[in-house]
Formats: sequence, structure tokens, C-alpha cells
Amino acid sequence: MEIIKTDIEGLVIIEPKIFEDARGYFFESFSQREFESKIGPVNFVQDNESKSSFGVMRGLHFQRPPHTQSKLVRCVRGKVLDVAVDLRKGSPSYGRHVAVELSEDNHRQFFIPKGFAHGFVVLSPTAVFQYKCDAFYAPEADGGISIMDESLGIDWQVPMDEAILSPKDMQHPLLKDFETPFEF
Repeated sequence: MEIIKTDIEGLVIIEPKIFEDARGYFFESFSQREFESKIGPVNFVQDNESKSSFGVMRGLHFQRPPHTQSKLVRCVRGKVLDVAVDLRKGSPSYGRHVAVELSEDNHRQFFIPKGFAHGFVVLSPTAVFQYKCDAFYAPEADGGISIMDESLGIDWQVPMDEAILSPKDMQHPLLKDFETPFEF
């Protein structure tokens, strides 16, 4: 796998080595040994999957300490724009984001360490999205910032009148009204 660094330290794009022939393709989607040698130690404990239609926006989610999560995300069917926002107090990139297109065609994955809010929007008619977490879901630690916060400067690539959000995701605070629990 090839590691592509982003403008924010810790956020990396993973591009697998794909072997194609007349039968189709094969690639190793995860190797603990290779991940740890190129990115660092991790112990993923939970895999999640969602299926969504065009315009569905999920996020921007995180879990508060002591239940913080790192995530390794990918889109196995369709196409999404995946976004991570730095919420680490004292970080030189606090409030900044990285956006990555993940699709069934590019097979890319995006690693999001602890201290970031995460979300995505579906750009294809449907998308199946998978992610690994290094901590179990803890509803009492669930948190988020508004996916619609214009101060974040995210180009979601979907007209807002076509965006579909859950009632919960419409209630998250703006970044300016948020007290971060994460340290750099």
C-alpha cells in the first residue's frame, strides 16, 4: 500500500496495490503489520457499514474521551466525499479539514486519528461505506459539530436543497460554539 500524506498531520490516504487481470482484481484491504509499519500502532475492534442514497450527509461525528476513536474508512460501492475536521485544541490545523473522494473505482481508504470529527456525503445514486474503529461505540460519548457549518469552508459538492440529514445531525453545534475535549 502507498501512504499519501495530507496537509494535516495524522490524516493519511491509503492507496492499495491492485492486481488486475482478465478475471477481475485483487487487493489486500488491510494488513495489521503493514499499517503499523507505515502509520503506527492500532487495534481495530469494530467494523461498521452503511448504505445511503445520493445527497445523504452523515456527520460530523466523534466520540469524546475516554472513548475516542480512530477510523479507517472506505467506500466499497458508489462514491462519497469523505471529510475529517481537526478538533484538537492547540493544533496548528484546528478547525481545518481534509476532503477525499473515496469510491469503488479508486479503492482508496482514509485514516482518521483520534481528535477529528468525521463525516461524508454520497455523490453517487447509492453508496456502501465501511469503516473500522479502534474503540467500541459508546452512545454516552457521542458528539458532533454541524456538517452545515459554513465557517469550515467544506465544498460538499451537493446542493444543500438536495442534502439529506438525520434530525440528530441537524442539531450539532457550530465550531465556534463548540468546546473541544481533544488535546493536540
